[in-house]
Amino acid sequence: MYKKWLTVLLSALMVFVLSACSAQQAQNQEEEDTGADGGKVNLRMVWWGSQERHDATLKVLDLYKEKNPNVTFETEFSGWEGYWDKLATQSAAQNAPDIIQMDAQYLQEYATRNQLADLSEGISIEDMDETLADSGKVNDKLYAVPLGNNAFGLVYNKAAFEKLGVAAPEAGWTWDDMFALARDVQPKLEDGKYAIRDFTYDPGVYEMYQLSKGKGHLTTEDGEFNIDKETWKEWISTFEQLRNEGVASPAEMTVAEVEYDPKGDLLLTDAVLIKQSFAAQFPSYDSVKPGAYGLVKAPGDVEAGGYLKPSMFWSVSESSKQKEEAKKFIDFFINDPEAAEILGVSRGLPVSNQILDSMSEGFTDSDKAQLELVNKTAEDAQPFNGGPQGWGDFQNNAYRQVGEQLMFGVIEPDQAFEELKSQYEEIKGR
Repeated sequence: MYKKWLTVLLSALMVFVLSACSAQQAQNQEEEDTGADGGKVNLRMVWWGSQERHDATLKVLDLYKEKNPNVTFETEFSGWEGYWDKLATQSAAQNAPDIIQMDAQYLQEYATRNQLADLSEGISIEDMDETLADSGKVNDKLYAVPLGNNAFGLVYNKAAFEKLGVAAPEAGWTWDDMFALARDVQPKLEDGKYAIRDFTYDPGVYEMYQLSKGKGHLTTEDGEFNIDKETWKEWISTFEQLRNEGVASPAEMTVAEVEYDPKGDLLLTDAVLIKQSFAAQFPSYDSVKPGAYGLVKAPGDVEAGGYLKPSMFWSVSESSKQKEEAKKFIDFFINDPEAAEILGVSRGLPVSNQILDSMSEGFTDSDKAQLELVNKTAEDAQPFNGGPQGWGDFQNNAYRQVGEQLMFGVIEPDQAFEELKSQYEEIKGR
């Protein structure tokens, strides 16, 4: 009798366990596909950018919610500073937002660590240039969808040049032209104002310089360190001279800059006349002082110094339980005409050729400046290189730290170069 009841009890327990597992599997599937039948969906999103970009993005989210009443959004947005540290912490804890604004310099790192979902299916990219679409791929899988076409150049205070009676920079200029212009205009400026921002700790501007000298990108295609020592020392020496002459911004001023902040950006506060900018960042300046600024193609030398790149991407976290709904939103974001009208060029020129064609007739002067920079750069653009795993960490931390030491005179160029090389190898090996 005891054995009989034991058998019945064990059988009942097994049924209960199997039922519970089936229920949990059903719940998990429901959580994953909750948007498929109109169930409530909450998407967490994170991005960086200016206030203009924040406002435009929020309006697109409102439009999406109107068309998809079952969807709500939980948003996090900030400036560039601190964005990647926070995302790294969230990702390590498997708590990353569903939709992540991604940058080329971090794409390899997040994709190879299996922190991003494969977006090869569910998002229409047929109307996007193939080269641009492929920029979001790692090992032939699409992990990031480009949001804008972009080019790196320089932004300058057009109104100030006009007031001083000095010819503004023009496409086709060289680096020597830029340095000569800065020296020529400096005597005309008030005390505490400088012709040019110090680019010592900015790897993006130096990369344009090295490219123009025919020395290639800062890393090779297979991820090897490729900063040319003599070219780099020449660059560092030039800016040391400009600082000493009072032409480039002092170290204390440069490191304290808060970019795109009307009270902290060196261009917006009239502290400098020339600094670096991507085309996609130009609205951050023009929206503060409409018509006051201009964009110009990167200087050249024996070769062109500029290149085209995706302005930024949307990616989906691999840990997201709302992957399909997240992909549906991204498809809407890049392909819906109403969304495109709201966004304008706040993330660069639209990636859909059809949308770009339809919008270009109504472009503002600011929009046209972006388009002109991209088109001018495209004429002789260098190939794009997003950098290997760890490249973002190297650029934003190691390179900047070594650059600051140089600007404050606490390290010599030869020692600084070896430190850069050592830190690159360490970061690459993590």
